[in-house]
Amino acid sequence: MKKLLIVLVRWYQRRISPLSPPSCRFRPTCSNYMIEAIEKHGFKGILMGIARIFRCHPFSATGDDPVPDHFSLRRNWNHHKS
Repeated sequence: MKKLLIVLVRWYQRRISPLSPPSCRFRPTCSNYMIEAIEKHGFKGILMGIARIFRCHPFSATGDDPVPDHFSLRRNWNHHKS
């Protein structure tokens, strides 16, 4: 199931995403975040990816937002802390 979901996101990256200008406010991009979240958290990764897409709007802060090691629907603000 994970592989199928990742294939769908990669299809989006190749076929749909190039039709619009780059506009993601975060690193990694929302589609790469979704793939990494699915790889790390399975089905819950889909929810994390959807939450990330909802956070990607003109009024949000920009910058790094890596996939957290533990399931969370919030932004990973603590990724710089050691």
